[in-house]
Amino acid sequence: MNENSTGKRRDRTNLKRLDSLTDEEIEQAARSDADTLLLEECDMASLEVVMPERKQSISLRVDSDVLAYFKSFGKGYQTRMNAVLRTYMQAQQSQKEI
Repeated sequence: MNENSTGKRRDRTNLKRLDSLTDEEIEQAARSDADTLLLEECDMASLEVVMPERKQSISLRVDSDVLAYFKSFGKGYQTRMNAVLRTYMQAQQSQKEI
């Protein structure tokens, strides 16, 4: 997505092209996507539902370029920032165990 003159993000989805696709074409595109998780390939009996822990709301000051970087990927930037912090935390904890 890019920004319009008001600074708001503009959706770049090609809705006309999407509307022109058949269900079969959409399914084929989904199956060819490396990131697709097909439920029929999952052993549903082995799945465990894990409810996420409640997040704690804080006020955090970060450099503007850091925030811009995470926001540049679109919605979910706070979740991505949390994931990076979690990975760092786990790496540090692993180092302590050695």
